[in-house]
Amino acid sequence: MASKKDKHKAKLKEKLIRVFEKNPRQAMNYKQAAKSMGEEGKENKKYLSGLLYSMAKEEILFEAYKGKFKINPAYLEKKKPRGQIITGIVDMKQTGKAYIITDELLEDVRISPNNTANALHEDKVKVRLFPRRKNQKAEGEIVEILERSKNNFVGVIQRTGNYAFLLPDNKAMPVDIFIPQEHINGAKEGEKAIVEILEWNRPSKNPFGKVVEILGQPGNNDVEMHAILAEYNLPARFEPEVEKSADKIPVEITKKEIEKRRDFRDTSTFTIDPADAKDFDDALSIKQIDQDNWEVGIHIADVTHYVQPGTPIEEEARERATSVYLVDRTIPMLPEKLSNMVCSLRPDEEKLTYSVVVEINSNARVLKSWIGKTIIRSNHRFAYEEAQEVIETGEGPHAEDLKVLNDLAGKMRKKRMRDGALDFGQPEVKFHLDENGKPLDVYFKEQKEANKLIEEFMLLANRTVAEKIGKPRGKAKPKTFVYRVHDMPNPEKLNTLSNFVAKLGYKVKTDTRSNVASSFNKLLKDSQGKGEENLIETLTIRTMAKAEYSTENIGHYGLAFDYYSHFTSPIRRYPDMMVHRLLTAYANGQSSANQGEYEDLCQHSSEMERKAQQAERDSVKYKQVEFMADKEGEVFEGLISGVSKWGIFVEIKENKCEGMVRLSDMGDDYYYLDEDNFQVLGYNNKKQYKLGSPVRVKVKRANLLKKELDFLLAEGE
Repeated sequence: MASKKDKHKAKLKEKLIRVFEKNPRQAMNYKQAAKSMGEEGKENKKYLSGLLYSMAKEEILFEAYKGKFKINPAYLEKKKPRGQIITGIVDMKQTGKAYIITDELLEDVRISPNNTANALHEDKVKVRLFPRRKNQKAEGEIVEILERSKNNFVGVIQRTGNYAFLLPDNKAMPVDIFIPQEHINGAKEGEKAIVEILEWNRPSKNPFGKVVEILGQPGNNDVEMHAILAEYNLPARFEPEVEKSADKIPVEITKKEIEKRRDFRDTSTFTIDPADAKDFDDALSIKQIDQDNWEVGIHIADVTHYVQPGTPIEEEARERATSVYLVDRTIPMLPEKLSNMVCSLRPDEEKLTYSVVVEINSNARVLKSWIGKTIIRSNHRFAYEEAQEVIETGEGPHAEDLKVLNDLAGKMRKKRMRDGALDFGQPEVKFHLDENGKPLDVYFKEQKEANKLIEEFMLLANRTVAEKIGKPRGKAKPKTFVYRVHDMPNPEKLNTLSNFVAKLGYKVKTDTRSNVASSFNKLLKDSQGKGEENLIETLTIRTMAKAEYSTENIGHYGLAFDYYSHFTSPIRRYPDMMVHRLLTAYANGQSSANQGEYEDLCQHSSEMERKAQQAERDSVKYKQVEFMADKEGEVFEGLISGVSKWGIFVEIKENKCEGMVRLSDMGDDYYYLDEDNFQVLGYNNKKQYKLGSPVRVKVKRANLLKKELDFLLAEGE
C-alpha cells in the first residue's frame, strides 16, 4: 500500500503535469513551477526539484536547459484524441500534397492533394485529424485557411490566345496562376513577372491573378536577383520618402552631445571587417591598465541616436528587420547615408557609439564591465586578411594590440568550448563575379584567427548586455528585453540521430543538456577525416533547433550561454536597435517595456531573418547553377549530401555546387530509398549510396530557370 508521503508526491506530480501541459513551450525550473502552482507549490517547493528530474526519467518532461524542464511532446502526443482540430503551417510539395508543421503534435500531419482546400505553402491553417491505427502516421484535412502567407508570386509568363498563365518559380507552388486578358498588363511570352492572386474559389483548379510588375527576361542577372527578392516579398529599393528622411539627418556632432558621453577618441581603436564592407558596425579599443589587466572597449554604431521612433526611417527599418545579402549586392536595412556614412565607424572620423567596456585580465576573466554611450575615433580600418597577416607575422599597424586581443579571444573561445558550446566549421561559399554578375570562380570564406577574434568580443558584448538586464537581482522580476535564444534539439530528432550514429560506432548521450552538447562536439571531432564526417555534420546540423528572437529567455544552447542578446549590429539588424533603445530607457530609470509589443516585434524579426536567409541561399544556388552551365559533360568528385525517393543529391567537393542524380537515370538496377538508414539501395545488386559517401558525377544539365543541376553517376570514368 502506498504511504501517505507517496500519495502526496503522486498528487503533486499530477498538478505539475497540468502546469507544464498549460505551458508547453515554457521551460521552468522548480522555483518557477512552484510559483505556477500557487500556495501549494510554495509549501512543497523542497519536493519539486527531485520530482522534475524523476519525471524527466519517465520521459514526461525533458531537461531543456540547465535545470529547466519542458513537457515532452511525445507524452502530449499520447494524450491527444484523434479527430480534433489543430492549427499549423503548410509545408506544400510540388506534387500537391502537403505536411502541416504544428507545435500541438510531435510529428507533422500529412495532407493528401484532394484535402488541401486550396491552401498554399506556409499558409496558416486549421486541420481536422483523421482517426488512425497503431503505427500509422498522422493524416488530416485542411478545414480553414486562417492566414495566407503571401499573395504575390514570381514566375514566367506563358501566353495562350486571350489569356495567360504564370508558371511559378517556387517549387512549393503546386499550380499555375490563370491570368485573364484584362489583367495581363502588357506582359509578353517568356518574361518574368510578379502576379498577385485575386481569388481562388473551389472547384476551380487554378487561382485567378493579375500581373503587377514585369521584371524582364529570364537569365538576366538583375532580373533574377529582383525575382528572388520579390519571391520573399523583400524590398529592392527605398521609397523616396525614406531617402528624404535620411537626407535630413544632421551629420555634425555637437559639443553638448559629446559632453554626455564617455570619450575614447584618444584610445587605440580600430575596425576589422570584410575587404568589401562599407557598413562598419563595430570597433575595438584597447588600453593596458597594469601588467596583467586591460580595458577593452567594444564600440557599436549608435544608430538609435539618429533613427528616432515615428520617423519613416524607423518604420522602414522595423518592417525590413534585417539587411539582405545576395551574392552580388546588399539590400540594406537603413538608407546608404546612415549605413555607409553617418553610422559607419569609418577611420579618422569622430563617431557616436554605444559601448560595452570591460576590464579583463590575462586569463580572459572579466573583472568588471560598463555599458553606455561613447564617442570614438577609429585609428585604422583593417580588412580581415590584413589583420590576419599582422597576427601571423607580429608586424604592422596595432601589432601589439592585435596580439593581446587575439590571445584573450583564444582563451575565451576555449572556455566556451569547455562549457559546451557547439563548433560547426562549415565553409561559406563566395564567388568572383565579372561586371555583368557572371560567376568566374568559386571560393570558400575561411574563419581564421582575425575572424574569431572579432567573433569572441562581439559574443562577449552580446552576453554582457543580456546579463545586465536579464539576470534576476533580488526578488525583482527582470524587465522586458530582447534575447537571441536557441533551444535544445527536438527530442525525436535527437533520438533519431543517436540511433543512427550508434550504427556507425558513435555514441550520443541525450539525458542532459550538457551531455548532449559535449557528445555533439566529440562526435564532430571523432568523425573528422573519416568517410562519414560529412554525413555526421549534416545530420547534426539538421537536428539542431533554429535560433530566434524572443522576450522569453531560454538561453542560447549552441553558444552555451544562459543569457544572450544581439547588440552589436544595429546597422543591419532591427533587434539590435530594440536592444539599444531598451538599454537607454532602463538606464534612464524607465519602467519595464510592454512585453507583448516587443514579442510581436521579435517574431516579425525572426520571420524576416528566415526570409533573408532563404533569399541569400537562392541567390547562391542560382550562381552555382550559372557557374556550372558551361561544364556539361565534365566529371567531378562529390559527396552524397541528401537522399530522396527521386534520387541522390551530390555536392561537388571543389566548389560546393549541389545537384541530383535521379533514380530514373541509374539504369543498372532498380533503386529505392531506405529512409531509416539515409541511403538509396539497389534491389538486386544491393549497392548502397549512403548520405556522406564519396561519388564521381558527370554534369548532365544546368537548368537556370529552375535553379537545378542534374548529374549522372560517373564511377567508371
